[in-house]
Amino acid sequence: MNIVAIIPARMGSSRFPGKPMAKIHGIPMIGHVYLRTRMCNLLAGTYVATCDQEIFEYIENIGGHAIMTADTHERCSDRTAEAMLAIEKQTGEEIDIVVMVQGDEPLVTPQAIEESLRLMLEDSSINVVNLMARMKSVEEFEDPNEVKVVVGLDGNALYFSREPIPSRKKGAADVLMLKQVCIIPFRRNYLLRFNSLAETPLERVESVDMMRILENGEQVRMIMTNLETLSVDTPRDLEKVSRLMEADKLLETYQTQCQS
Repeated sequence: MNIVAIIPARMGSSRFPGKPMAKIHGIPMIGHVYLRTRMCNLLAGTYVATCDQEIFEYIENIGGHAIMTADTHERCSDRTAEAMLAIEKQTGEEIDIVVMVQGDEPLVTPQAIEESLRLMLEDSSINVVNLMARMKSVEEFEDPNEVKVVVGLDGNALYFSREPIPSRKKGAADVLMLKQVCIIPFRRNYLLRFNSLAETPLERVESVDMMRILENGEQVRMIMTNLETLSVDTPRDLEKVSRLMEADKLLETYQTQCQS
């Protein structure tokens, strides 16, 4: 199958302006995400989709592939879809599955991308997958920057929220605290269909685009990962990721050639 990864990234983050180019061990964060993502052997190609010339030029300078997109996109999925169609035009080949990897996931691993694709490759009825991971602290569980998810017995998402769900206030001794990990494979046509749907009320309330799928009565398959993950939403997160990367084996494979 023709599977590509697209990493949407922009400089204008409201919570952390310029974060794609914020350095971790001397390498811009978007560089970490790109270089680690393209290590996955299941991918035919890896691209960064951006509306910022600085990001575009950096990726090109490290020998990567970048696609310039409009600066009007409000959702990462819109930017990803525009880039996907541009890649198809460049290559002359239709993409089967696009893996959307958020540009603020610098701890992404090729194994995690393989995990996200496994069920889609086995079952053609699955149109979209999200990875999820266990949270290790109540502090993380209560952090509104982390998207929490509750999952049904069938492995599909029931609800996503930035609030701590399920409730810990009802006396439960051991609440399963799960977070969304933003490695999201879509089947090509499903991504285009998703973007054609109007934004939904709970999607706006929660600021989680996967709610659009659930509100339209469709399914998001969740897959557990043991990936040590932390999305970067604030400068404090950047410091945490830097500490986690100190003993990172993947970093050793590209640090010297890409440090600037």
